[in-house]
Amino acid sequence: MAVNVVCNPNVATVGAGQGVAEAAAMMRDQHVGTLIVVEPRGGAFMPVGILTDRDIVVGVIAKGIDPDAVTVGDTMTREPLTVREDSSLEFALREMRRYGVRRAPVVRANGDLVGIVAVDDVIQHLAVQLSRLADLIRVEQDAELRTRP
Repeated sequence: MAVNVVCNPNVATVGAGQGVAEAAAMMRDQHVGTLIVVEPRGGAFMPVGILTDRDIVVGVIAKGIDPDAVTVGDTMTREPLTVREDSSLEFALREMRRYGVRRAPVVRANGDLVGIVAVDDVIQHLAVQLSRLADLIRVEQDAELRTRP
């Protein structure tokens, strides 16, 4: 199964020059814990970083730094793991485990951002698939009981 099957195309983005306080407000307003930091290049939006709510808490708030005085670019994780939309889900999960991350930007072959894949989304997708498989088994058993009492 390819990553594009489970990736979320509704990804929240931010520019590196925006303030951390503004980014935190975006997270609140969009109900997300991660912003992908993008840079426009030739009509595409290239992921150049990732900013999480944890980055803000640990890297700014806990250090007593004023969130209005620091930019996303100062706080973000640079060069985040990205996975191509046509990569296998197995490959993406293996890379996420290797990098120790739960989310990764999903990109086209040219590096343009198309979405985000999160472990939570993968688990939800697999749960639905397992439920459908369990339903199939139940239907088969019921059909056999009706035809062979």
